[in-house]
Amino acid sequence: MTANKHKYGLQFWLLCASSFMFFMSFNMVIPELPDYLTSLGGEDYKGLFISLFTLAAGLSRPFSGKIADQVGRIPVMIFGSVVCVVCGLLYPVLTSVAGFLLLRFFHGFSTGFKPTGTTAYVADLVPFNIRGEALGYLGFFATLGTALGNAVGSPIASAYSYNGLFYISSLTALLSVVVLIGMKETLAERQKFSHRHLTLKRNEIFEPKVWPAFIVMALSYFSFGMILTIIPDFSSYLGFANKGMFFTCFTLSSLLIRIVAGKASDKYGRVIVLKITYFLMTAAMIYLGLVSSRSEFIIAALFFGIPTGMNYPTIFAWTIDLSDEKYRGKAMATVYIALELGIGIGAVISAWIYNNDDNRFLHTFWTGAVATFLSFIYLIWYTRHRRPLERHTP
Repeated sequence: MTANKHKYGLQFWLLCASSFMFFMSFNMVIPELPDYLTSLGGEDYKGLFISLFTLAAGLSRPFSGKIADQVGRIPVMIFGSVVCVVCGLLYPVLTSVAGFLLLRFFHGFSTGFKPTGTTAYVADLVPFNIRGEALGYLGFFATLGTALGNAVGSPIASAYSYNGLFYISSLTALLSVVVLIGMKETLAERQKFSHRHLTLKRNEIFEPKVWPAFIVMALSYFSFGMILTIIPDFSSYLGFANKGMFFTCFTLSSLLIRIVAGKASDKYGRVIVLKITYFLMTAAMIYLGLVSSRSEFIIAALFFGIPTGMNYPTIFAWTIDLSDEKYRGKAMATVYIALELGIGIGAVISAWIYNNDDNRFLHTFWTGAVATFLSFIYLIWYTRHRRPLERHTP
């Protein structure tokens, strides 16, 4: 079992294809949303188009985790992709600021469901010793979809208008659903969906075993929320016509490093790789605050992509390691809640610090550097205080 084809079957590669199209779908609209919201008269609400999306995703995570653990991984993934399909069709219809913000909230349910089911599915398929590597490959395809989405979003909007962009986003999400329909369910003991799956008990919201991963995820993705919110304006400030250029560069630079980092975490341990990740991410945010030219901006994007690529496979492999097999869906949902919490808070705070004032870019990005550095500090503390059995977990 040395060749990849022996490690991973057709189901895994179909999952990667679905993830590629899913991430391409909703990321292609992100670079144009600040200007689209401004065209609707909502320039003062830029901090909300990301935070409302992530709020809905965070609120839906406990439900997606419960349903994934009891009904199945595939129904959760299909629902998440279908949300993208529907929202893409509704953006051209709801053209008021309030309508747009409401739709952004409901669009967030897509990422609240699809990635939760996806990572639980991978945990079912892949053995422990290659878990990080598998998540690296999955992240590779998700990142490729993100990069391509960011790259084509502005050109599509320029050629076919905002409405054309939304429709193409919807079509791409539909292709993600088509791939999922032919896949086999991995949950052994399934229940028929009922209304009780839409109610939650207190112990069904968070998985306590994965709190360490929750903490570092929330702190590190605070910076990512800032990037999503401020980079389009920073791109315009530096004279870029394509406001997705930064996203394209940093996602491309993170592609191969995801696989390398995943393998490294399998061999050397999750925590040591995460320490290196957050140290580099802190440095990248500091450098981004000092950028004053277009060439430096591209370098900053490439630099930021390296720790971003290292983070995804490692932290989710660590989450699976820490979790109970019976509650993998809930564990994934818990850490995704941290992701959405970090992005949402980062988006709101960055919009507040920036306040449409080009002189405040440095203060905004350096605030993100502080939050990321706290992840690094926490992991140092965790290494010294974790339980003896955890010391043997990669």
